[in-house]
Amino acid sequence: MTVEQANELLRQIGVMNLMAISGGRKALVDGQLVLKVGSGYSVRIALAGNDTYTVQRIYQRAGNTTVKGEVADVYFDEVGEVAYQASCFVNVAFGAERVVRA
Repeated sequence: MTVEQANELLRQIGVMNLMAISGGRKALVDGQLVLKVGSGYSVRIALAGNDTYTVQRIYQRAGNTTVKGEVADVYFDEVGEVAYQASCFVNVAFGAERVVRA
């Protein structure tokens, strides 16, 4: 994902969703948009080859990265809502869990 694509993704997510998800904190890491949520959680959004997005709930602690949930094939008009659901780590189940060792 390029900087221009990340800016377009941020417009699709919306300012209010971005503020609710991460308080406006955002970063482009390895071609993926990362929104820091808090308590070790973040939301990672990647652009797929078929013009859809993959949204992941990520938990990082002690050098280990765990994908706590993932939703693939998210269209541009749904990405704001799916990213918001991924940020609600306390009370909302999100996708399936798998562990990735860093």
